[in-house]
Amino acid sequence: MRNRFDMQLEALHDSLIEMGALCGSAAALAAKALELGDGELGQQAVEADQKIDHLEREIESLCLKLLLQQQPVAKDLRLISAALKMITDMERIGDQVSDIVEIMGHRDLTKTAAGLPLRDMFQNVVAMTTNSVEAFVRKDLELARTVEEQDEIVDRLFDITKFGLVDLMTKGGERGEDAIDLLMIAKYLERIGDHATNIAEWVEFSITGSHPHEM
Repeated sequence: MRNRFDMQLEALHDSLIEMGALCGSAAALAAKALELGDGELGQQAVEADQKIDHLEREIESLCLKLLLQQQPVAKDLRLISAALKMITDMERIGDQVSDIVEIMGHRDLTKTAAGLPLRDMFQNVVAMTTNSVEAFVRKDLELARTVEEQDEIVDRLFDITKFGLVDLMTKGGERGEDAIDLLMIAKYLERIGDHATNIAEWVEFSITGSHPHEM
């Protein structure tokens, strides 16, 4: 019975890694689409979000089977509960990448985006998402806490971006309109960072039995 449970846990790990990789890939594609003004890359990011939605349903089903059929002990129960929380945040990451692509579809933002740290924001949230899932699979508490610290970097980059865009908005004109769209994109990236942090906090719960917000 335990051997079967361990095999199903391995399948859960594999699916979580795949879902995390898709989140990172979707965000990276959106970043490249913004940099190059490439609508096809943006569409690929949307397609990745659709795969993320499908994986969320698959993982949720597997977690419920583990809970109902295998009678997990407390440590395993924490792990499965954390996985269920994590996939919710990953699904929202995929949705927010799609929202970013939708904004980019309205106009060419490449010129106005140049000089803003949006690329750095994208790179950080991709790394945070990937590392949070890797921390779960490896049961690596230090890596999870590194993700939580990295969110502060994303928040600082958001503030820099926001101040730069507010200045453009006050000048009005076409670049002012671009600035509104780019501020929305930056806010979505800041939220993706928050979701990656949520994932890392649930990793910490799965390892220690305590959620950081409860300490």
